Amino acid sequence: MTRNLPVDAARIGADIEALAAITEPDRPWTRRAFSPLFLEGRAYVERRMRDAGLETRVDAAGNLIGRRAGRVSGKGTLMIGSHSDTVPDGGRFDGIAGLISALEVARTLTDKGIELDHDLEIIDFLAEEVSIFGVSCIGSRGMTGQRPAEWLAREADGRSLAEGIAEVGGNTELSEHRPDIKGFLELHIEQGTVLETEGRNVGIVTAISGITRIEIIVEGRADHAGTTRMDARADALVAASELVLDIRQAALSLSQSPRHFTATVGEFRIEPNAANVIPSKVRLLIDARAEMREDMDAFCFFVNETADRAAEKWGVTIAPPVRISDVPSTPCDEGILSILEHAADASGISHRRMASGAGHDTMWLANVAPAAMIFIPCKDGRSHSAEEWAETDDIALGASVLFEAVQTMDKDRA
Repeated sequence: MTRNLPVDAARIGADIEALAAITEPDRPWTRRAFSPLFLEGRAYVERRMRDAGLETRVDAAGNLIGRRAGRVSGKGTLMIGSHSDTVPDGGRFDGIAGLISALEVARTLTDKGIELDHDLEIIDFLAEEVSIFGVSCIGSRGMTGQRPAEWLAREADGRSLAEGIAEVGGNTELSEHRPDIKGFLELHIEQGTVLETEGRNVGIVTAISGITRIEIIVEGRADHAGTTRMDARADALVAASELVLDIRQAALSLSQSPRHFTATVGEFRIEPNAANVIPSKVRLLIDARAEMREDMDAFCFFVNETADRAAEKWGVTIAPPVRISDVPSTPCDEGILSILEHAADASGISHRRMASGAGHDTMWLANVAPAAMIFIPCKDGRSHSAEEWAETDDIALGASVLFEAVQTMDKDRA
């Protein structure tokens, strides 16, 4: 890289490599929340926070925080960060790139003798990925008062989530209330190929897509596979298979607009699942993600209509599809988006606006404070896999945008 960046790319790369080394030896790169390796990784991050002159603590929700005091008392807090936990057999950059970039912003401010009016906090959110307790974004939901109370009783490996939070230093007897948050930023790998394909340095994330999961139950009739005539069957699998193809076609149609939309049949269960029996029952679970709510509503209407047509065509029964979860999309703050664009332009860093198809801690912060994200490219769009890769130079470009944006936000949030 020939650019003269304010941040230290080598320092970013060294920290990411050091965290990557803290993994299950036979399962790179695995460091799941609530595991001994997660605590080891957290200890490394906390040491690096202290080396940077940050005051560290773990809040009641179990988030690790490194604080850099502002020069004006009571002005509020700017937050930047991400998460250090991984999925099983996951990557080295999902979450970690954003966390280390946030730490690098704090170090660079100190290196250059820059004081902010606001307090600055670097956040390692607890369990952004789906945890052993079956839930995700535990720390960001907890910090913002959006963690369901019943979650604390969930159990895994002989302990409750409440006990797991206590093990990492949190305290579920206390509640987090942070009216002081004036703005939040998160850097993340794109987990897609848009930036790489277009040759852009960063993505300015306009919204985090909503996620709706829809269950469809198709009921046919079990019969002998060798003796029942082909025109006398009520085959649940045939009807379900056609539904899968129709769902894909509808998603393709909706994704042709500039807006983000995807739909995936990720779970598919057949009964009785025997070679010589015509399938009598199939369960499908659709994961649909939309940047705009009207696209999701249109898709759900399509699913209902298509299910009715398939039932009539194939002589099966399909109950009305059920939305088993429905999280709306989360828009990012327009003011901060403009700040990010100006920060990129000032450094000659190419960018484009885009939506996120994946969930992030930012979506929970955005419900209580102005928040936004930036994406940096990752090779072939691979993520949640051992092959996940992002170039250190690309991460440094994103960290430079963060660095400039934080300084502008420090003045703007006044």
